[in-house]
Amino acid sequence: MASAVASAAFRLPLATRRFSSPSPRISLQHSTIWIFHLRRITTASSMSQLTTETDASRNDENSAEKSDDVVVQYVVLRRDLIDSWPLGSVVTQGCHASVAAIWSFKDDPVTLRYCDPQHIDSMHKVTLEVKGETQMLNLSEKLKSGGISHKVWMEQPENVPTCIATKPYLKSQVSPFFKKLKLCK
Repeated sequence: MASAVASAAFRLPLATRRFSSPSPRISLQHSTIWIFHLRRITTASSMSQLTTETDASRNDENSAEKSDDVVVQYVVLRRDLIDSWPLGSVVTQGCHASVAAIWSFKDDPVTLRYCDPQHIDSMHKVTLEVKGETQMLNLSEKLKSGGISHKVWMEQPENVPTCIATKPYLKSQVSPFFKKLKLCK
């Protein structure tokens, strides 16, 4: 026990050790508390440094990119389902469509950029709504004719189209297809 106390005392930096007498006696409880607080301070310091470095690199990337030309994924939900289904179920439909679109186009260079570890914390999604199934299917046809890759999520076993998600695109390339739609609220 004495060796554990002594070794714990020597793990503390000299500047943080305070002794009231010439003979350093420190209890195991006190050394554990000091070590705990030092680890918290060290971790917080390194995390804030990491955050600062990450923020700086993001700012450099963002200044290099036009704000209009961010990579974005559009997700379009049906308003009639939002009004009649539980909110969680509708959100789940959007999640299914989003993941399916990204997975379906996982080898696409823009999708790879969107999912790159350097960009993973700065993803952009726009969630819009259409009135019902007819408008959703019409939007899908419009996207197909415009060459916009997307996924229509079909809820099974009912085979009901619930959501559309595009693969990630530069906003300037895909936003004209969605100008007439409302933000989902």
